[in-house]
Amino acid sequence: MKQLNLVLALTGALYLAACQPKGGQEGDNASAPSNTTTAAPAADGPVFSKEGVLSFISKAKGDTIKTIDIELAQTDDERAEGLMHRKSMEDTQGMLFIFDFASEQSFWMKNTYISLDIMYVDSNMEIVSIRKYTTPLSEDGVPSLKPAQYVVETIAGFSDKYHVQVGDKIAFTKQK
Repeated sequence: MKQLNLVLALTGALYLAACQPKGGQEGDNASAPSNTTTAAPAADGPVFSKEGVLSFISKAKGDTIKTIDIELAQTDDERAEGLMHRKSMEDTQGMLFIFDFASEQSFWMKNTYISLDIMYVDSNMEIVSIRKYTTPLSEDGVPSLKPAQYVVETIAGFSDKYHVQVGDKIAFTKQK
């Protein structure tokens, strides 16, 4: 019976964690990120590992607003961990969560020490909602409000600094 309770508790914890993605950030204007992986000091938690690049594309002009280096969260475990335990991130870095299909998403900030902007993106790569300046360490849900297949997390203030808006699009490539 104790083993069953432990399995149920762990399953519940994994489910809750899977509902919580993480965050990242980026630089300025349409500048491209560096080709090297930037390592954060060990005291800042996990080290950033570049796995691709992501560009924000203006809905008004179709031009690139900003390009950032990204980490990918594609599995349940990666999505559950997200940007947890990180104490800093560059505004040229972010995290892209990839889901199998679009649905309403909700993330939380448990064990996430930095405030993030969370951008929910539909299956057409269009940003459908932006949740700015999330509260670090909060266990309150941060819902997408609309179906999303992708979620981009950047450092808080990124969307204001670079004028990223609902209706803008994203494009990304994975490193080989």
